[in-house]
Amino acid sequence: QVQLVESGGGLVQAGASLRLSCAGSGRTFSSVVMGWFRQAPGKEREFVAAISWSGGITTYADSVKGRFAASRDNAKNTMYLQMNSLKDEDTAVYYCAAREGSALVVYQHRYDYWGQGTQVTVSS
Repeated sequence: QVQLVESGGGLVQAGASLRLSCAGSGRTFSSVVMGWFRQAPGKEREFVAAISWSGGITTYADSVKGRFAASRDNAKNTMYLQMNSLKDEDTAVYYCAAREGSALVVYQHRYDYWGQGTQVTVSS
């Protein structure tokens, strides 16, 4: 089984940047699609970003396009989410996820493995 652990969350001011990391164990990330999701207080979990096996193809939710960027380092079994120009609306627990196959998908039920999440709080 794949174990995923998120890190890098914290408390930041609006307009600041954070980079989240997702470290995997149990197998390499080289043949799985990775995704980021988030869940804000009182809201359902929502899609943020997905990235292909090689990192060459990404897709993003409209709410974060132009501000967030996903990347991955398969040699380190690690995925990243660079978050810039953070807004208070970005406050949430951020989760990384992985799925078997090559298709980039935005539906959380299509992902097979999940981390426990890391808290991001943006203060305005």
